[in-house]
Amino acid sequence: MNHSQWKTRRTRKLMGETVEESQAYVEAGYAFALGQAVYDRRIELGLSQTELARRAEMTQPQISNIEGGDSVPTLALLTRLAKALDASLTIDLDGDTSAFAFNAHDRHEPDEATPDGSSSAA
Repeated sequence: MNHSQWKTRRTRKLMGETVEESQAYVEAGYAFALGQAVYDRRIELGLSQTELARRAEMTQPQISNIEGGDSVPTLALLTRLAKALDASLTIDLDGDTSAFAFNAHDRHEPDEATPDGSSSAA
Protein backbone atom coordinates (compact mmCIF):
# COMPACT_ATOMS: atom_id res chain seq x y z
CA MET A 1 0.00 0.00 0.00
CA ASN A 2 1.38 3.42 -0.86
CA HIS A 3 0.78 6.55 1.16
CA SER A 4 -1.93 7.84 -1.19
CA GLN A 5 -4.18 5.01 0.00
CA TRP A 6 -3.85 5.73 3.72
CA LYS A 7 -6.97 6.71 5.58
CA THR A 8 -7.04 8.55 8.85
CA ARG A 9 -8.74 6.97 11.83
CA ARG A 10 -11.50 9.59 11.55
CA THR A 11 -12.05 8.80 7.86
CA ARG A 12 -12.21 5.07 8.58
CA LYS A 13 -14.75 5.66 11.38
CA LEU A 14 -16.88 7.87 9.12
CA MET A 15 -16.82 5.11 6.48
CA GLY A 16 -18.17 2.68 9.08
CA GLU A 17 -14.95 0.70 9.45
CA THR A 18 -14.01 -0.72 12.81
CA VAL A 19 -11.09 1.18 14.25
CA GLU A 20 -8.97 -0.36 16.96
CA GLU A 21 -7.48 2.16 19.36
CA SER A 22 -4.27 1.36 21.16
CA GLN A 23 -4.08 1.83 24.91
CA ALA A 24 -1.47 4.55 24.40
CA TYR A 25 -3.86 6.43 22.10
CA VAL A 26 -6.66 6.25 24.68
CA GLU A 27 -4.36 7.41 27.49
CA ALA A 28 -3.11 10.31 25.37
CA GLY A 29 -6.72 11.34 24.87
CA TYR A 30 -7.27 11.34 28.64
CA ALA A 31 -4.16 13.46 29.21
CA PHE A 32 -5.24 15.94 26.55
CA ALA A 33 -8.80 16.20 27.93
CA LEU A 34 -7.48 16.78 31.46
CA GLY A 35 -5.06 19.42 30.19
CA GLN A 36 -7.90 21.21 28.42
CA ALA A 37 -9.97 21.20 31.64
CA VAL A 38 -7.07 22.70 33.62
CA TYR A 39 -6.53 25.34 30.94
CA ASP A 40 -10.23 26.23 30.73
CA ARG A 41 -10.58 26.68 34.50
CA ARG A 42 -7.31 28.63 34.77
CA ILE A 43 -8.45 31.03 32.03
CA GLU A 44 -11.89 31.33 33.64
CA LEU A 45 -10.16 32.49 36.84
CA GLY A 46 -7.85 34.82 34.94
CA LEU A 47 -4.72 33.08 36.26
CA SER A 48 -1.36 32.75 34.57
CA GLN A 49 0.39 29.40 34.53
CA THR A 50 2.90 30.87 36.98
CA GLU A 51 0.19 31.89 39.44
CA LEU A 52 -1.54 28.52 39.20
CA ALA A 53 1.81 26.82 39.75
CA ARG A 54 2.41 28.92 42.86
CA ARG A 55 -1.05 28.09 44.24
CA ALA A 56 -0.56 24.36 43.55
CA GLU A 57 3.06 24.28 44.83
CA MET A 58 4.31 23.33 41.38
CA THR A 59 6.44 24.92 38.70
CA GLN A 60 5.19 26.74 35.62
CA PRO A 61 6.71 24.09 33.28
CA GLN A 62 4.77 21.39 35.16
CA ILE A 63 1.51 23.29 34.57
CA SER A 64 2.47 23.73 30.91
CA ASN A 65 3.11 19.98 30.57
CA ILE A 66 -0.26 19.13 32.11
CA GLU A 67 -2.15 21.63 29.95
CA GLY A 68 -0.37 20.34 26.85
CA GLY A 69 -1.37 16.75 27.61
CA ASP A 70 2.28 15.79 28.05
CA SER A 71 1.91 14.30 31.53
CA VAL A 72 -0.65 12.57 33.68
CA PRO A 73 -0.65 13.84 37.27
CA THR A 74 -1.08 11.64 40.31
CA LEU A 75 -4.23 11.75 42.40
CA ALA A 76 -2.40 13.81 45.03
CA LEU A 77 -1.40 16.35 42.39
CA LEU A 78 -4.93 16.44 40.97
CA THR A 79 -6.15 17.24 44.48
CA ARG A 80 -3.70 20.15 44.74
CA LEU A 81 -4.72 21.40 41.30
CA ALA A 82 -8.42 21.30 42.19
CA LYS A 83 -7.73 23.24 45.39
CA ALA A 84 -5.57 25.79 43.52
CA LEU A 85 -8.35 26.19 40.95
CA ASP A 86 -10.95 26.61 43.72
CA ALA A 87 -12.98 23.77 42.26
CA SER A 88 -13.89 20.14 42.55
CA LEU A 89 -12.73 17.79 39.80
CA THR A 90 -15.21 15.47 38.16
CA ILE A 91 -13.80 12.64 36.06
CA ASP A 92 -16.09 10.59 33.83
CA LEU A 93 -14.48 7.67 32.02
CA ASP A 94 -17.11 5.84 30.03
CA GLY A 95 -15.91 3.48 27.35
CA ASP A 96 -14.80 5.47 24.32
CA THR A 97 -15.36 8.87 25.89
CA SER A 98 -13.81 10.75 28.75
CA ALA A 99 -14.68 14.01 30.44
CA PHE A 100 -12.81 16.06 33.00
CA ALA A 101 -14.48 19.10 34.56
CA PHE A 102 -13.40 21.52 37.23
CA ASN A 103 -16.59 22.76 38.90
CA ALA A 104 -16.27 26.01 40.82
CA HIS A 105 -16.91 25.82 44.54
CA ASP A 106 -19.98 27.66 45.70
CA ARG A 107 -18.67 30.62 47.69
CA HIS A 108 -21.91 31.13 49.64
CA GLU A 109 -21.74 30.24 53.30
CA PRO A 110 -24.89 28.39 54.38
CA ASP A 111 -26.88 30.25 57.04
CA GLU A 112 -29.29 27.44 57.74
CA ALA A 113 -30.17 24.11 56.21
CA THR A 114 -33.65 23.33 54.93
CA PRO A 115 -35.35 20.03 55.86
CA ASP A 116 -34.35 18.47 52.52
CA GLY A 117 -30.67 19.04 53.30
CA SER A 118 -30.12 21.99 50.97
CA SER A 119 -29.06 25.32 52.37
CA SER A 120 -30.19 28.84 51.86
CA ALA A 121 -28.48 32.13 52.52
CA ALA A 122 -30.09 35.43 53.35
